[in-house]
Parts: sequence; structure tokens; C-alpha cells
Amino acid sequence: MKILVSNDDGIAANGIRSLTKALAKDHDVYVIAPDRERSAAGHSLTLQTPLRVEELEPFGGAKKAWVTTGTPGDCVKIGISAILSPEERPDIVISGINHGPNLGSDILYSGTVSCAMEGAMLGFPSIAVSLASLKPEYEDFTFSGEFIRRLLKRLKDFKFPSKTILNVNIPALEAEDIAGVAITELGQRMFTDNYEKRVDPRGKVYYWMAGQLIKQKSDENTDISAIRSNKISITPVTYEMTRVSFMDDLSKVLCNENFCEWF
Repeated sequence: MKILVSNDDGIAANGIRSLTKALAKDHDVYVIAPDRERSAAGHSLTLQTPLRVEELEPFGGAKKAWVTTGTPGDCVKIGISAILSPEERPDIVISGINHGPNLGSDILYSGTVSCAMEGAMLGFPSIAVSLASLKPEYEDFTFSGEFIRRLLKRLKDFKFPSKTILNVNIPALEAEDIAGVAITELGQRMFTDNYEKRVDPRGKVYYWMAGQLIKQKSDENTDISAIRSNKISITPVTYEMTRVSFMDDLSKVLCNENFCEWF
């Protein structure tokens, strides 16, 4: 299988290097990643400046590797649309392994999830992978890389739904301490939106985001609860945002008495 690997932590991050090494044992891996950390970049693209791409010496058993000046979304988009040859186009896109969790509504800000979403938008099965730890050491990502390698074997005959990715979050634990795998829905919010007001040495006021963890019931079937129960969370997520169930009700309110036909 051919796999396109990307991330939002940058080409030098230990997460992407551990993932590449694990997947290259069984597959043809191509890496395209940002030249620096792009965490919380969301699903942004580079439109106003040139997008630079440089091919690197492959690492971790990858077939080829490139670094770009762009965002996580740029990496997948330009990779599939311009860099990879037709023979190199991926069977699946995998983003990660992210340094830190991507849970609940926080995925809206995530560059890691946006990488996978870009793959899905282009019609490719896609997975986002995150480790629920901010430790940067290479060894911390070893189990996560091996888990994704095993997961792909399980998903061999699984048909990804259109417009859908799998968002995988893995507890930062030893393999023997993992309590299992949970198929979950997205939780609400992981942190509060608290800002600390500070003053710099020159007397200028600035703010620093300092959210605190939100407590959530452990019996809820959410990704947040799964991680807190030491389980690997796998959540199917779609970018299809239309609330179809409300369209008829909205039409009844707005379009009576020919209001929708004023032109």
C-alpha cells in the first residue's frame, strides 16, 4: 500500500519520524510536511505567497520525503495534486503522530486533523493520529506508530465513508497499561478559554491563553472520556457540516408568504 504521511509539528518532529519508520516496514511511505511547527493552524491554505517545496534525503524507510513552507493542508493538497507522480499517489493519507491530543471540539483548530480532512476532501481514505502527551522524545511515539501499523491491517477491507476521516487519540502509556480501544463520538471541550493578563518589561499589556481541563462524566462515550479511561479513542469525523434535519423547519419559517421569492 502507498501512504502519504504529513503532520503539523514539522518535518523534524519525532512523531512523524516514528510513524514513518513503523509504516515503512509494510508499505511504501511518502512524507510531505511543513518546515516548522504549525500547531493549531486549522484548515488554512497558502494563497498570498509562493509555496516552496524541497526534496529531502528520505528517513525512516520512506521512499521519498519533501518539506514545504506551507500549512498542513498545503502539504497534502500540493502533495497529491502536484508533487507525487500518478504511480506514487496514496491509497491512504495519515497525519501525525501529533504531539498532544486532538479531542472534542478542539479538532476544529487542529492542523493534524486538517491534514487528514484535506485527504478526505480529495477523495482519499484518511486518518489523523495524536498522542495524548506533550513529551517530545522519540521513544514516546513508538507504541503509537506500531498501533497504527496494526490498525491498517484491520482496516484492509474497510471502506471509508465519503467525506469522513478516522481521528485516533492514543494515551501516553505503556502498551500493557492501555485499557482497550473505544469507538467514540466527539466530546465537547477539553479546556476552558481562560486568558491571563500580563504586562511585559516595557509596560505593554498582553494576554496568554491558559485554559484549564474541563471535567466530563467518565461513562460518556466520547473521545475525551476514552482517553481519561486509558483507552485508545477512534472517532469517525466528517466535514459535511450541513444540518439537513433543520432545513425543512427553516424553510417553513423563512419561506412562507413567498418571502424566499422576492427577486
